[in-house]
Amino acid sequence: MDFINDLQERATDLAQSVVATSKRLAEIAKLKASNMAEEDTIKKAYVELGKLYYAEHGATPDGAYAAACEKITAARAAIETNNDRIAELKATAEAEGEIIDVTPEAAQEPESDVTEADIVPEEPAAEAPAADEEQPKE
Repeated sequence: MDFINDLQERATDLAQSVVATSKRLAEIAKLKASNMAEEDTIKKAYVELGKLYYAEHGATPDGAYAAACEKITAARAAIETNNDRIAELKATAEAEGEIIDVTPEAAQEPESDVTEADIVPEEPAAEAPAADEEQPKE
């Protein structure tokens, strides 16, 4: 009988160990998922912070931010040039009787937590891009 009792005790200890390990693994997985959600929150806050900084100081950025602001300004200028060319092509097509509707999902503007009401430009600049244009992501 000692052998059977010893075997039952070992089986019980093993089962309890498996349960404890499973609980730890489940908690670790839950904490990792929570960390990923928090990292996403941080990334969104960084994007919002960058948009606000560019809106306020894009025309006259501080030293360390100048290169990034120049990239944004250049990208916005390229977008504006592309949009002008798109408008020309559509006008030409319409004049020839063609109907062009080029609005793929990838080209649509994503939703943003920052609205135009949140953005107050520091001072208008001649080469400052429009606030409603897409800003490139890095």
